[in-house]
Amino acid sequence: MLNYTNKKVYERTALRINPVKTCQPVGAMYAALGVHRCLPHSHGSQGCCAFHRMFLTRHFKEPAMASSSSFTEGASVFGGGSNLKTAAKNIFDLYDPDIIAVHTTCLSETIGDDLNALITEMKIPEGKYIVHCNTPSYKGSHIDGYTNMVSGFINNLAEKGDETNGKICVFPGFVNPGDVREYKRLLNIMKIPFTMLPDTSGVMDSPMTGKFEMYPKGGTTIKEIKDIGNCTMSLALGLKASEPSAQVLEKKLKIPYKSLDLPMGVEATDKFIMTLQEITKEEIPYSIEEERGQLVDIMIDIHPYTYGKKAAIFGDPDTVLGITAFVLELGMIPKYVVTGTPGTDFVERANLLFKKFGVDGCIAKESGDLFLMHQWIKNEPVDLLIGGSYGKHIARAEDIPLVRMGFPIIDRYIHSYVPLVGYKGAMRMAEFITNALMDYQDSHCKEEDLEVVM
Repeated sequence: MLNYTNKKVYERTALRINPVKTCQPVGAMYAALGVHRCLPHSHGSQGCCAFHRMFLTRHFKEPAMASSSSFTEGASVFGGGSNLKTAAKNIFDLYDPDIIAVHTTCLSETIGDDLNALITEMKIPEGKYIVHCNTPSYKGSHIDGYTNMVSGFINNLAEKGDETNGKICVFPGFVNPGDVREYKRLLNIMKIPFTMLPDTSGVMDSPMTGKFEMYPKGGTTIKEIKDIGNCTMSLALGLKASEPSAQVLEKKLKIPYKSLDLPMGVEATDKFIMTLQEITKEEIPYSIEEERGQLVDIMIDIHPYTYGKKAAIFGDPDTVLGITAFVLELGMIPKYVVTGTPGTDFVERANLLFKKFGVDGCIAKESGDLFLMHQWIKNEPVDLLIGGSYGKHIARAEDIPLVRMGFPIIDRYIHSYVPLVGYKGAMRMAEFITNALMDYQDSHCKEEDLEVVM
């Protein structure tokens, strides 16, 4: 399909072709689904809401429940205040959520609907809540929408009590439920009481029970969100997706925070574990040390296949930087590193990684797209693509193996159930990367060179 992509690169400022992102409401909807008995609400047209639900459902293979203000021509011109008020009443009457999380769309943002004023005027049932955030689709990406929604929960619900609860608040970043479960496993092993906000485990990876449940058992409870104002500190995992929410919590309720890169690979996970050790003041259990040792042993074993291999990595900024750091630890060269999310700090952090590992000729690009990355590959090929499903056309056109990591993955299954974070997640990444390279070698070598033992 992309065999005829032009090799000559032209500077483009007003056009993105095959962007490495989607719009803010997708991230806001995902964050809201991580709150127990919460119904995300799209303040815009039914088509917008349907697209955002579809995007999440295709990746997680789970139904993404959400409602809409159902804008028509009239609401698009005169404002959607009446639509939102009617929708909220119908939602509480028909679907009985504990909380509605309202996010805006292009339409409502362009009109200029004041969500705070509209919600203040509503008659909300006793014991029920409505929170909101602004997520204009023409600005930022789904990562910004995710951050804005998490911050919306803090602004609308978090409170300060008389004494601390002894917990830490963990902002997990834009990751899969499998990653959230891995965080929780490590926190429990380290005996650290915590509140995860949001917690999509048990919601977007809920089991098949034979019975329809509109609100699965998982998710952060309203009580827990209110109580994060009494946490001793917060831990932001992923500087782009999580740090802004930790800053909101600090500004509102004076809760100190510490920011870390997503714990992907050896060094980043080491920093995560050592931070937990500083919090708990206890020795790191041997079970965690054992996992780290296994990972290092795996990396030594696969080194002959990964060393010097060039990779093109694309996706969300925190995830891409985490994968980049890990491939560098494997001795690979992250030739092209691209995210569609705006933010100059992405390029700065990527360049610091290149410098730290002493690799030259690598390019990092924010607000980029897959068309540009394909042009770079045509001019100087790589051995491996790492990213979401939308890279498969480039992989086919250039005969390059594609390792699916990140978001969205819509042409494969099971990815959202298992982690990329922590030492266990790094083992999985190492497996995927090595097997892709070895499978490519098997399928492209001469028959007499096809080895059973590799």
